[in-house]
Amino acid sequence: MTAPVPTREEALATAARLLRDAEMIQDRGLMELYTEMANGWLSLASVLQDAESA
Repeated sequence: MTAPVPTREEALATAARLLRDAEMIQDRGLMELYTEMANGWLSLASVLQDAESA
């Protein structure tokens, strides 16, 4: 069974939460990891938007 695909709005909300959390983190490496994860969610949101437009 495959996992459900999030909506574009859910992907954007997840990215926003990760970026907010990254601002609170003092460890630079962990901050960069959170930022990379947020970028991944933003990329997913972009793909989902393209799929909706097709």
